[in-house]
This record gives sequence, structure tokens and C-alpha cells, in this order.
Amino acid sequence: MSWRTLTIGDLVDAGAADIQTGPFGTQLKASDYVDEGTPVINVRNIGLGELEPEKLEFVSEETSERLASHLLEQRDIVFGRKGAVDRHLYVRDEQANWLQGSDCIRIRFLTNNVVPRFVSYSFLTDTHRKWMLAQSGNKATMASLNHDIIRRIALHLPAATVQRTIVDILTAYDDLIENNRRRVALLEEAARHLYHEWFVRLRFPGHEHTHIVNGVPEGWERKRLSDVADVNKESLPGSFDGEIDYVDISSVTPGSINETTRYDFKEAPSRARRVVKHGDIIWSCVRPNRKSYAVIWQPTSNLIVSTGFAVITPTALPTAYLLQATTTDAFVGYLENHARGAAYPAVVAGDFERARVFMARASLVGAFNEQAEPLLAQANTLRLQIQRLRAARDLLLPRLLSEEIAV
Repeated sequence: MSWRTLTIGDLVDAGAADIQTGPFGTQLKASDYVDEGTPVINVRNIGLGELEPEKLEFVSEETSERLASHLLEQRDIVFGRKGAVDRHLYVRDEQANWLQGSDCIRIRFLTNNVVPRFVSYSFLTDTHRKWMLAQSGNKATMASLNHDIIRRIALHLPAATVQRTIVDILTAYDDLIENNRRRVALLEEAARHLYHEWFVRLRFPGHEHTHIVNGVPEGWERKRLSDVADVNKESLPGSFDGEIDYVDISSVTPGSINETTRYDFKEAPSRARRVVKHGDIIWSCVRPNRKSYAVIWQPTSNLIVSTGFAVITPTALPTAYLLQATTTDAFVGYLENHARGAAYPAVVAGDFERARVFMARASLVGAFNEQAEPLLAQANTLRLQIQRLRAARDLLLPRLLSEEIAV
């Protein structure tokens, strides 16, 4: 059976799909949010087909029952109505019965002739994402999505059996990616837990026999970050000639660099200046509450990051220790308290340099590093595998969806 092209609107008109906007602000108010309960999907939680779990909000069971028509079902597709309109969330089983936020639009397919996961994969192609941005934005305002634009989205569909075969091929990559992600999370949690036990709760080896004064164990010091690390040590000169692999702020989520972009330096963004080396820690100066930080691990020789990052180069403490010290809740809170600007809160390099970190006894730092560095190394090896799996999947994706590869 040949492929056919139709729009979301065609499916809606035929009763084969449904579009629904999230609850109005009068229906879902700030006062409805609680500390735990039914999770709410807002724009910030929508990634590239996946959930971004940072800063999830919740409503009570009573509120979710009142807004039952906005509860999500497995295989729904959710868009944000403003901002990154080229992104979407494919609702998996674990997100079923979560609540659609006020700033979202969801699509639900009501026919077996359309495989929602296949559609989700088609929404990851550059062609679709560029189309969404072009339709939803203008130079004067933030990109905005509405029912009319959703209805005009074109779908290029083969028979359902072919859709499912293509989905099976692509999900094999995604399953490996997800498995590696879980392993990374476990490794990171192990290192974080060890640091918290030893250097926050102060239950380090030998703590029973250590004198503690004003919360500081004997032999420890509170140091300025500038005493144990350099901040923004090196920048690329404007005379540089060659290619670079560039990391901008939007490419970094807590703990991870998700993608790099290759440029001829002469055509690179003007912010592409910060030089990074193995073991450096990069921290976004903008909106520090988002925790956009990552460790540079075995980088390419031409990796350059945005001047919107503070690049922390350890000098007197190992990377594994300093990473934990600069990502605690207390450190993030310090950055948030020093951020300037209401609409675009940001810190500067000096704020990082003046931040305080514990410098424990050298023997204890060494003992911690012996356990934590292998965890860090293994986590970054898995991240590299994730990047390679993504690259292979993303190379295959448009070829499968354009009939270049027959299945």
C-alpha cells in the first residue's frame, strides 16, 4: 500500500483525532497546586518526544477529578502553546492520567490507522520542527501555537502495519538510550549520596573522633571557589581559523550536554568563545534555578562553549568532588540569591568565584575521589553511548519516514 498525505484537520473532521487545549487559567489557578499529587505537564516539561521532569508541579486528586477532561492518556501527543513549539511530548504509560497544563495543546488519535508513536517520530524531523517554528512565530512576539496550526500539520503515512514496523526499528534505539539513562541516574545518585553523607551530614569515616566547631570539622576549611578553581580561564581568540564544536545553553540540561553544533568559527555565534578541557565543569549563568551544568569529559579538541557559561577548572580539588560541591541545593540557592534581573535572572563569573565550598582534609577528599571518580567516568562513558545511539537513530529517522529505506 502506498503512502498517503493528509492533515491533522482531515483526521479531526473524520472523527479520527481530537485536539484539546489545556484548562483555562480560571479553571486551574496557582492556588490549586500542591506539594504532591497528580503531576501537571507544563511547557517546561515538554522535550523532544520525551518528558523533561525538572520542576514538575502537582494538583490534588480533587482538582484532577474536577478537570478529568484534561487528563492525559497513553499515546497522546502534547505541545506547548508558547515558546518551544517545535517540541512535543509522547505520553507513555507512566504519564497516563497526568494533567494537561493550561499552556498545552494535546492531540489524541481515535483510529487504528494512525500509530501515534509513528506520528511522534515524524515530529522529530528537522522538516517538521522548522515548519512548526515558521508557522507559529514572527519577529515581534514569542512563538505561539493554536488549533488552526495544529490542524494544518501534514502527516505522511504508510499502512498501519508499516508504521508499526518503523516504530519497532526506532524504539529499539530508544530502549537502549533509556536503559543507559537509567544507569547514568543510578551512578550519579550513588556519587551524590556519598558526598551528602560525608560532606553535608558529616558522617564521613572517622567522624566519631573528629572535633566539630560551628559546623566545620577540625582540619576542614571554607574556601572561596576561586581558591580551589579557575573560572573562565581561557577564551578563543577572534583570530582563530578552523571548525569548532559548539555548546550553547539550550543544549545543556542538569548534568548533560545533549548536543553540539559544528561551525566554521568565522560563522559561529559571537558567544562561541569559552575554551574547555577535560575535567572542567560548565554552569549556565542564566536562570541558575534550571541547573544547566555539565562536566566536560574527554572532549573533542575543538569543543567550545558559550560565554553564557561559567567554566570552572579545578586547581586544588578533583573534578568529582568539585562537581558535587557546586551542584548542592545550597550552592544552587546561593546562585539564585545572587542572580540579577527579573525577566532574565543571571549571575556573573565573580559570583562563582566568591561562592564558598568546603575543602575537607586531603586524605578524606582523596578517599572520596577514589570512589566517586570511577562513577563519574562510567556515567560519562554511558552518555557518550547515548549520543552515538541518538546520532544513529536520527540518521535513520528521516530516511525511514521519507520512503528512502523500504520496510
